Amino acid sequence: MKQKWIDYAALIAGSLLFAIGINYFAIPNMLSEGGVIGLSIIAHYVFNWSTAAASLVLNLVLILVGYKFLDKRSFIYTLITTVFMSVFLQLSVHWGVKFSDDTLLAALFAGLFVGMGLGIIFRVGGTSGGATILARLMSQLLGWSVGKSMLVIDIAVILLSVFVIGIEKAMYTLVAVYVGAIVIDKIVGGADDRKAVMIISNHQETIRQELLTTMGRGVTILEGRGGYTMETKDILYVIINQSELVQLRRILQHTDEEAYVTINNVQEIFKRGFKKKLDKKHYARIG
Repeated sequence: MKQKWIDYAALIAGSLLFAIGINYFAIPNMLSEGGVIGLSIIAHYVFNWSTAAASLVLNLVLILVGYKFLDKRSFIYTLITTVFMSVFLQLSVHWGVKFSDDTLLAALFAGLFVGMGLGIIFRVGGTSGGATILARLMSQLLGWSVGKSMLVIDIAVILLSVFVIGIEKAMYTLVAVYVGAIVIDKIVGGADDRKAVMIISNHQETIRQELLTTMGRGVTILEGRGGYTMETKDILYVIINQSELVQLRRILQHTDEEAYVTINNVQEIFKRGFKKKLDKKHYARIG
């Protein structure tokens, strides 16, 4: 129950940051977005409709149409996010102040705040609303991945915005979307992105001890054999954080500079003691 309330607080905080990005940075500088919020912003520019109201209506319609694609928890979290996004969009409607003529700066900060907001929402298992469901519908009907469907939706909305805000502002919007996507990845994946490291060395025992004692990391020893020499050699396999790569390099420099090392990104880890990275296929850039 405590975790559930923490999740609710995160959904509300993420919704507030999202609204700040839209009302404080995007709209005052005639920028748009992708997905449902992008359509809502276009409607605001053309018809002077409330962005909050348009977003709420569009999201609720899409949620009701595609609710079967969400489990009970995701459905509840999506409803909470949709409602609070609209509430904060309405409350913050007069907060925006144009950043002189520096549209690039506005685009960067719009992407930063929108990305932080959506990243927090995705991190606790929420979705960004209707566009996510629309992407899943497209996935079912067309056989596309959810990620590809979301990309098509975002591009279509941004292209539509060209006729309203012009090509230059649309290009700045792409900058905001790109920055937001990077921020989302960092928050969803965590600042401590995991790396899988394989080390082949003639001094593997020394390196193993350093990994165990200096870095405090468990090590798996794999048995390998050279394809040319057919000699058997132990291979060290270890999972570390992104921030620990520098420390690993230092260890290798003073133990075996000729060690053969491969480093790969880790998508997910299922093990007690490690944080599980959330499946990015369930997340959408914009809703």
